This record gives sequence, C-alpha cells and structure tokens, in this order.
Amino acid sequence: MAEKGRISVNTENIFPIIKKFLYSDHDIFLRELVANAVDATQKLQKLSSMGQYDGELGELAIRVAVDKDAKTITISDSGIGMTEEEVKKYINQVAFSGATEFVEKFKDVDTTNIIGKFGLGFYSAFMVSDKVELITKSYQDAPAVKWSCDGSTEFEIESADKTDRGTDIVLHINEDSQEFLEEHRISEILNRYMKFMPVPVIFGKETITEGEGDDKTEIEQEKVINNTTPLWARDPQELKDEDYLNFYRELYPMSEEPMFWIHLNVDYPFNLTGILYFPKVKNDITLHKDKIQLYSRQVFITDNVEDIVPEFLRLMHGVIDSPDIPLNVSRSYLQSDAQVKKISNYITRKVGDRLNELFNKEREDYQKKWESIGLFVKYGMMTDDKFFDKAKKFCLLTNTEGEFFTIEEYKAKIEANQLDKNDNYVFIYTSDEAGQHSFIEGAKRKGYDVLKMDTMIDNHFIGNIEHKLEKIQMKRVDADIAEKLVETDEKTESVLTEDEQNKVIEVYKKALGNENLELKVEALSADEMPVTIVRPEFMRRMQEMAEMQGGGMGMFGMNMPGSQNIVINGNHELVSRILKAEDEAEASKLVRHTYDLAMLSQGMLKGEDLTKFVKRSLDLV
Repeated sequence: MAEKGRISVNTENIFPIIKKFLYSDHDIFLRELVANAVDATQKLQKLSSMGQYDGELGELAIRVAVDKDAKTITISDSGIGMTEEEVKKYINQVAFSGATEFVEKFKDVDTTNIIGKFGLGFYSAFMVSDKVELITKSYQDAPAVKWSCDGSTEFEIESADKTDRGTDIVLHINEDSQEFLEEHRISEILNRYMKFMPVPVIFGKETITEGEGDDKTEIEQEKVINNTTPLWARDPQELKDEDYLNFYRELYPMSEEPMFWIHLNVDYPFNLTGILYFPKVKNDITLHKDKIQLYSRQVFITDNVEDIVPEFLRLMHGVIDSPDIPLNVSRSYLQSDAQVKKISNYITRKVGDRLNELFNKEREDYQKKWESIGLFVKYGMMTDDKFFDKAKKFCLLTNTEGEFFTIEEYKAKIEANQLDKNDNYVFIYTSDEAGQHSFIEGAKRKGYDVLKMDTMIDNHFIGNIEHKLEKIQMKRVDADIAEKLVETDEKTESVLTEDEQNKVIEVYKKALGNENLELKVEALSADEMPVTIVRPEFMRRMQEMAEMQGGGMGMFGMNMPGSQNIVINGNHELVSRILKAEDEAEASKLVRHTYDLAMLSQGMLKGEDLTKFVKRSLDLV
C-alpha cells in the first residue's frame, strides 16, 4: 500500500517560487541532479575507504538517458542511495515555512551555499518536469523505495523493485521544456557543466575503431563525456610543460599558446586549486577578459569571476576550483565575503610572485614577452594598489632604442641629464614614434632619452605613475620645445632685442592673417626648428581622455585657445631673414613656410594648405 503525505513547506506556492526565483537558467537542473549523483558516489567511496562499507563497489558511474517517446530524462547512480526514512528527511522536508520567508531569506543573496542542506538541488527538477520519480536503494540492508510528486505539495512513497544499490531520478518533461528531450541539448549541458566531474558521466554512444587494415573493426560503446582527473587536480610535480599547453588547447581551442602559467594549490586557510594562464594580450583588452572558469569540486559554476579576482587578473585565462567560495542558492552568482577577499588576495599575490620570479630568473625571456606582459602589469598597477607596490619592481620601461629598464634603473640612467630645477626626474616619452619623429630627434640632440609609451592604456598609466611615485614628471616629447622639456635655470642668450621680438610677432600675425594667434619668441639653439607648435601636457591629456571616452576633440580640440603654443625660434637664421627682408611678399612667404613646417611636424597640415606647401617648397628649391 502506497503511503501518501504532504511535503512540509506549509504553502501551495513554494514550487512556483522555486521554479522562477531559485534558478536563473533552467538547464541548471541537470547540473544539480548530476552533482547530487556525484556526491552520493563519492560518499560511498569514502565509506568504503573508512571500512564502513565492505561490499563490492562495482562500476561507479552516473548515467544520463533520454527517452523521447516517453518524454523522460533519467539520471542514475550507484552511490549510497537512501532508506525510506532518509527520503522522508531529505526530500520531503523543504525547510521553509512559506513563500514569504523564502523570498525574504534570499532577497539579498547573503547566505552560504544551501544546496544539499535543504534538498533544493533536487527540487530544480521541477523547473522542467510535470512529475518526478525517485527510485532508490540504500547501501545499507534496507528495502528499495519509490518517491513521486507531480509538482504540488502532494507526494507518494511506496516500495520499489530496485535490487541494485543507488538512485534513479526520472523526470517527466513538461510541454514547455521539450527542448531537453533533444540529445544535442543534453550533450551541450553536460559538456558545459560536467566536463571535469570527478566521477564518470555516461551519455549516449560512440563508435571507436580497433585494429588496422583487414583487422580493423568498429565497436559501439557507451560514451563517457568527462575527464575525471583534470590537470588542476593533479600534482604539479608530475606535470610537464606540454601537459599545461595541451590543457590550454582543450580549454581554448582557437587561441594562441599562452606565455606561461601558474598552478594554484593551497588547502589552508581555504581550499583552492587551479591553473591560470598568461595569454598573449593584444591591444584590445576586452577580447581577453572574463575567460576564467570557476568550478566547485570539479563542477562548473560560472565564468563570471568578477567578485573573486581583481579586474586586471580577469585578463588571465584558466580554471579556479574551490569549495570554499560561497555561492547563492542557484550556484550561479558569487558573494563578496571575507573568505572571497582572502582568496582574491592570495591569487593576486601568487600572480605577482610568479611575475617577479620570471623577471629575476629569466629576464631576457621576460623582456621578449613584455609587449603582452606589459599591458597586464600596467593594468594591474592602475587598478590594484597592493599589486602596484609589488609590480613597480618588475614593471619595465622601453625607450626608442629598444632598451628595457625598471623604474629605478631608468631613474639612474637619466639622473645626469633629466633632473629639473626642482629635482624631479623628467620621463620624456613618445606615443607615436613615427609621427613625433622630429620632436624625438630634437630631444636626442639635447642628450635626452625618450621612452615609448604607445599602448592603449599608457595615457592612463602615465598619470598613475606620476600620482603614486614621488619626484617623477612625465612629459610627452611634443609637449614643449626640446630646451624646455627639462626646466633648468640655464638660459640661451637671444640674438634679438625685445623690439625685434615684438616685430617678429607682428610680421607673423599679419602674414598668417590671424591677430589672435598665441605666439611667443624664444631664444633657442640655432639648430632647432624656426617655428614649433607644442601642445601643453595637461591640455593634451585631457583631449586624449575625452577621445577615449568617445567625446572626440570636444572642448579640448586643437583650436581651443591655450590648447597649442606657437614658439618662434628667435635665434634661427630664417627668422633673421624674415626680419631683414625688404620685400614684404618674400617675408610673408617665409613666414607661411616656417609655420606650415611646424604644422606638418604635428600632422596638422592637410588638404589645400598641404598642396600649397608642396608647391611653395618646389618654388623655394
């Protein structure tokens, strides 16, 4: 005689709430049920190893089967099973007094993982089922039992004919969930969530070929969809480089090979394993982000790890596996708590230690890979203060000669020639080596060294360095004339009187037809350009920030007053010729030409003005 009863949730509305509130994705049901089967199997293995079960273990595997005609999915295991009393305890007693309490308890998602504690993983089956049957036989000497429920709070429990140890869960799929009766859909879910389960998961058949030539035969066998001993779960000491590279190819089949990796393995004060890879990062950082997969005991949870690892570490690829990362009830989103912060700090420290080790032991190879490593390190230094303190020792600066320096090494290199009058180290850099070539050459004539800062994040990184390190000033090579990039008390004597300087400004304004131009005459070296257009560092940075944020030139465009300075070299021979010219037309032509040369060096001479400049150059020749 079948026993009938009522599931003790004290509400008729708990199942709709479980279906809609508990899980964000309906395909989670299969992960939960297979994970429960794995737990049951591992518990039996544990009991056997402790001597509390002396029976034959037999084949320990989980099987998933789809019957499209019957509209059922069956998940079977040969684990510890349950007695009738255990079914009543763990399946029937969903430990909430009502829907209101349920929603209130989880509205802020601030509890630890409760799946398994209240049987809610099992109840995910009702998201896709009209009816669920559980047929189970305990490893203990107890009769088999069958439990069934149609998604209401009513259930039936009766004896069953099952003779083998373990549990079968039969899902009678509802009309809205018929997609899960397609084998390719089940394969997709199993490959996503169960790819590295620690117990074999069998689904479907596969054909293998044995022998060669005339002896070759094809054999159909059950298909095991998972690798039960993934690389991160193995001892690092028994692994070779090729093992890590093969695993990376398995995770990211279409990606370039990584540069190097870190094998995480810690069991105190938390349990964490995993492998993190440093990919070859290109200029588009977004292509590389969010490639880390989170597992809990080899069960895939999510690839959204923003609450576990700092933003810059999300450029890394690989796997993190930890049962100690608390999850909300759906196992789909992470919670920020003290344990997570400890894990995050640990990962950051290990990454820093690995980079420091590579820098100290294999500096030449480290420098060769700096193009990719540099984006990663700079990104980390900008977003994580603790990482900044560690990384400033192995962050490299590259100059236009292709030489590499740490920050301290570079300070020592330029100390003799690039200290300003306030004892600031002036780091002169180029963001466009080809476009700023004339300015670079001018700086080199002064004996200055020029750094290359031309990656997508260098504009932000420059400000970060100035903010966090004392006595360092960053100046782009075209921020001023070469003689003023490093401010000192030394001055070049002018060959022009003050009246002559004023006259030069008048001649230029008249010849260029613009009385509002910001012009000044400076006493510069005679081998400097006759006219130079410079863009003040602050205004240029603001413009670039606006452009990166999609604001274009905006208020920081080159036509805004103060956004550019036009410097006339009073000591240049052409300026003297302009002053002495008796023919106003000739003077005007020289003015226009020297100004256009300055425009050309900044890449600002275009269209009709460029055409006229070329023609005028030919005439002058």
